[in-house]
Amino acid sequence: MMKEIVFATNNKHKLEEIRHITGDHLLIRSLSEIGCYDDIPETADTLEGNALLKAAYVRGKYHFDCFADDTGLEVDVLNGRPGVFSARYAGEGHDFIANMKKLLDELQGFESRTARFKTVIALIINGNQYLFDGHINGHIINEMRGEEGFGYDPIFVPDGYNITFAEMSAEQKNLISHRAIATGKLVEFLRREFDHL
Repeated sequence: MMKEIVFATNNKHKLEEIRHITGDHLLIRSLSEIGCYDDIPETADTLEGNALLKAAYVRGKYHFDCFADDTGLEVDVLNGRPGVFSARYAGEGHDFIANMKKLLDELQGFESRTARFKTVIALIINGNQYLFDGHINGHIINEMRGEEGFGYDPIFVPDGYNITFAEMSAEQKNLISHRAIATGKLVEFLRREFDHL
């Protein structure tokens, strides 16, 4: 029987991406599919903390095994910003065009634009908590390029490539992305520990 688990998000881009990565291994339900429309607080000052907050909220209120993620873009010359504030860097509206413009403005005059995407997944299952992470290094370019992906994808070029995440197909991105790496660890853990997959 396929393992059913809740992904604590209603972000359709994240949901599509993680369902694509996991394929037929997991039956992944979104928050709306379990009737959760709450604005879950993300008040921690780390990616790990926010992921655990979201997973614990769903587990506590809705009693489903659950995983949640938090992702940040860390830029070296900005001392790791926007980091945990990536989704709301330019304000609470989660406007990624505004976020990218703010980031590009802050990077004017800097030659070094090295950065990394980092994803942390918190899993709560059978009363236990687990963390999985993934990151990919790259650099920030001066202009937005590409129509795919979401978030900061149009300005991030991963190491070893000359195109942005937003210029890659979903298949190509999902082979190398931070979320793919973290999700791969999650799926492998579930296979090994619970023999469900």
